[in-house]
Amino acid sequence: MARNNDTWILTAQCPSQLGTVDVVTGFLKQQRCYITEQHSFDDKLAKQFFIRTEFQPQDSDFNILDFQEVFTARAAEFGMTFNLSEKGYRMPVVIMVSKTDHCLNDLLYRYRAGKLSIEIKAVVSNHPDLEPLVRWHDLPYYHFPITKETKAQQEAQVLQVIEETGAELVILARYMQVLSSEMAHTLSGRAINIHHSLLPGFKGAKPYHQAYQKGVKLVGATAHYINDDLDEGPIITQKVEVVSHANYPDDLVDLGRDIERQTLAHAISCHVERRIFLYGQKTIVFSR
Repeated sequence: MARNNDTWILTAQCPSQLGTVDVVTGFLKQQRCYITEQHSFDDKLAKQFFIRTEFQPQDSDFNILDFQEVFTARAAEFGMTFNLSEKGYRMPVVIMVSKTDHCLNDLLYRYRAGKLSIEIKAVVSNHPDLEPLVRWHDLPYYHFPITKETKAQQEAQVLQVIEETGAELVILARYMQVLSSEMAHTLSGRAINIHHSLLPGFKGAKPYHQAYQKGVKLVGATAHYINDDLDEGPIITQKVEVVSHANYPDDLVDLGRDIERQTLAHAISCHVERRIFLYGQKTIVFSR
């Protein structure tokens, strides 16, 4: 086993061609690195190859900068782009919320229990309601009210917090405001949203009550990256549960909140563990 306990994550993609797996695995063998986990996928339609590898250096004098320099030359032969990160890195995040607390509560618990590799830098809200909860966790809370007239100013305040805290990921944990196109573009690829997935779709107030009236048979949630289209960004993960006529509106609300919590946490985990490749309008997700 490795004498160096550090585990590194290598993610890479390139055009489909012969030797794409070997360029990674062969190089790791040459560098005396032991592979502990590996996933790969070749998209036959897009003709693109994706790979994620966790590895442990076997030599105590392993130098990640030297490794990166040599692999850069090897990867260039395949037109391969790649990223290296240390496993267990706690990604700095900012959470955005409104009044609903179930997703925030869940994330705060997972954070406190060390179940997510994140470092919560701040919580931002357009309402003051959840400040006591956040302050109890000894975290900064920013209340930025928003109206139609002050939307641009409010988003500028939010972006300032994101920049000043060095947040690499923004989590919309039931933030009930539509982001502007400018904001969505700025946060592209680094902001995750969660919302219910009911078939058929129900917009507006009390969607679960509307679903009950229509006798829905599936309740679910979708976590996705944001983009200019409302709730139509690249999907990271979805979960569903079967329901029946015996489930009343309050039952659907409770079940929906449970699914939203689980789905959002899973999506965040995949992102911070570098398990997601954004490609066009879709994602490649190498879940554990």
